[in-house]
Amino acid sequence: MVATKEYSVIGTRPIRHDGTDKVTGRAQYGSDIQMAGTLQGRVKRSPYAHALIKKIDASKALALPGVKAVVTAADFPKETGGVAEIGEGAVQALEFVVSNFLATDKALYNGHAVAAVCAIDSHTAEDALELIEVEYEVLTPVLDVQEAMLESSPVLHDNLRTKDTTPLAVDVSDRRTNIAAHTQLAGGDLEKGFAEADVVIEHEYVTPMSHQGYIEPQMGMAYWNKDGHLTVWTSTQNPFGCRSTLSDVLKKPVSEISVVPMEIGGGFGGKISMYLEPLAAMLSRKTGKPVKMIMSREDVFTATGPTSGVFSRVKLGAKKDGTIVAADVYMAYEAGAFPGAPVFGGMNGVLAPYNIPNFRIDGYDVVVNKPKTAAYRAPGTPAGMFGHESVLNELAHKLDMDPMDLRLKNGSKPGDERPMGGRWGQVGNVEVMEAMRDHPHYKSELQGPNRGRGVAMGYWGNAGMETSSSGSILADGTASLVLGSVDIGGTRAALSMQLAETLGIRAEDVKPKVVDTDSIGFTNMTAGSRTAFAGGWAAYELGMKMRDELIQRAAKIWECDADKVTYADDGVVHGPNDDDGKPRSLTFKDLAAQLPRTGGTIEVGVNINKSSVGPAFAGHIVDLEVDPETGKVTILRYTAVQDVGTAIHPSYVEGQIQGGAAQGVGMALNEEYYYGPDGRMQNASFLDYRMPTTLDMPMIDTVLVEVPNQGHPYGVRGVGEVCIVPPLPAIQAAIAEAIGIRFQELPMSPRAVIDAMLKGQE
Repeated sequence: MVATKEYSVIGTRPIRHDGTDKVTGRAQYGSDIQMAGTLQGRVKRSPYAHALIKKIDASKALALPGVKAVVTAADFPKETGGVAEIGEGAVQALEFVVSNFLATDKALYNGHAVAAVCAIDSHTAEDALELIEVEYEVLTPVLDVQEAMLESSPVLHDNLRTKDTTPLAVDVSDRRTNIAAHTQLAGGDLEKGFAEADVVIEHEYVTPMSHQGYIEPQMGMAYWNKDGHLTVWTSTQNPFGCRSTLSDVLKKPVSEISVVPMEIGGGFGGKISMYLEPLAAMLSRKTGKPVKMIMSREDVFTATGPTSGVFSRVKLGAKKDGTIVAADVYMAYEAGAFPGAPVFGGMNGVLAPYNIPNFRIDGYDVVVNKPKTAAYRAPGTPAGMFGHESVLNELAHKLDMDPMDLRLKNGSKPGDERPMGGRWGQVGNVEVMEAMRDHPHYKSELQGPNRGRGVAMGYWGNAGMETSSSGSILADGTASLVLGSVDIGGTRAALSMQLAETLGIRAEDVKPKVVDTDSIGFTNMTAGSRTAFAGGWAAYELGMKMRDELIQRAAKIWECDADKVTYADDGVVHGPNDDDGKPRSLTFKDLAAQLPRTGGTIEVGVNINKSSVGPAFAGHIVDLEVDPETGKVTILRYTAVQDVGTAIHPSYVEGQIQGGAAQGVGMALNEEYYYGPDGRMQNASFLDYRMPTTLDMPMIDTVLVEVPNQGHPYGVRGVGEVCIVPPLPAIQAAIAEAIGIRFQELPMSPRAVIDAMLKGQE
């Protein structure tokens, strides 16, 4: 829908370049790496959520035959300051980063690493863990964000003070606190806005921590060579960030560190951060041997980063005609044990689809005794928008308005002011809303008892950041594409297709290769919906440089000036007529075949850092049925509408949208970190942490709205993140229509649904 330009390669559906490798087993994942003499590493973890570490004694473990080394926090260089990037633009004090690798004076969550050991095999390493003696002084854990914000609450970090990032903020007290940061966005006159409102609705909402649920657990393998060079093989979305953090933590120049990204078995943001790599590096340094470490599934749940649990309060005011005049939003995010929750993601998204003149958004970053949170698909935004979209649906009900009409009446348009500052450029927000309103799904009649339909919008801002690529033209008429971006979800194909489009050749004639940090210039992480945008722009610039070089080669062949030669979009180079007046032309393959005699292989490289990313909007429609006997919710029909800018490879775009929607359904209906009062996670397995399967989902229909991003040569917007945002409030609204109960806490599991229904019968 809406697309205005036809392309030869972009918009087609070629087979992905790495497809054969993946299905035949030739693709190399982290656990596939084998080296002679490799030692196996394991991690000793705290059984307590909050405890002082009084003493660590590893003597018995080191005496066990086959054990080669043990490391604790004392083995790392002492941290004296500085910050490190922790994902999607967020930074964290380096002392906190180091303390998450191995606890220093305190264990701050159940599963917090306190020591690491390596041995000749995994069984010996696991036996050694039991012999490492740790003396703890158990403290009271803080497990709830609201409790953590109280002055009477136990404090996790003695040196933590609230940082207020609001412009013109007043001085903050110097008291010890669990509130790491506060930020406020505001516009208009909030008090006047609510005074003008005919209807005001205010509710509180709670969403729990939830995990990305990738299939492949975290791993890290390191070899600290005798010449001092450190090589790390890892499953990561962020190889250059990994290199940078290792440099900071180990006090080692980046030139002495090589990071080799392996194929990645799922990430969704959860594999931006490191957990094992520094431990493997230190163990390798002590032993002089390669050390491999792989997490168990329980370790993945208890010791890697889920998304934040969030408490929010939303107040909306509207006139009788549906004009929303005021919005007041309060959001407190659990950061886990160390600061750095994705607060801004929620603040940035919560009001984005709507033009509301008077507003205030308060966001808090709060530490609790749970694992440090990590990025998870549109970090912070699903929880941030859940409350607002839920109130908006209730507002439509009270005003007796169609929920899509209410949204269209208040929808953000190009030129409107953005809550986060500035004005909207060319965005497809209204087009998405119109496509939802006009879709046969939305217009269809939903029949039967205990059934309901819900809608909701979502937003994600996308990112640009630095990207490097290089490439060459080979004599057989193909082009190589060297990438620093790890492939997740078919990005090799998306970037190759943009290079192919630029050169006027087939996608299959581009040969992409993801390389290590020594083989390409700095490239930011595969995250933030940035890779197809930034990597695609780099591919475009590579292609244009190649075209210029081919023009020079053709001019040399024809013995004419280069300005007499043109390169057409179909890959044919045209020159001046020959002596007989006949047109001259050479195809891409023709020219490539003559490279050896016209100067040799053409090799080019680019580095870009673009900021003209395209904000993405999405809207979902869901039909469901609630079983009054069990409380189980069954999804009957699901339609996901999204502005994708330009769909480079429509199949992969559709797959991203469907995957995000399924994960959002999991957040809404089943997924949660469940803790006992002692702070121990009770459901750290896929048996007890309930994720949707194919048996739980219908086919998710997708509608691709294409409003090209004017800040990209091919109109690209990121597509992989905004799709996880709408499911939570859309399902909440559908359940409300089905059984008349508006849930304010997730997940809406069978237990929660049946309890609410029984309570309503009292």
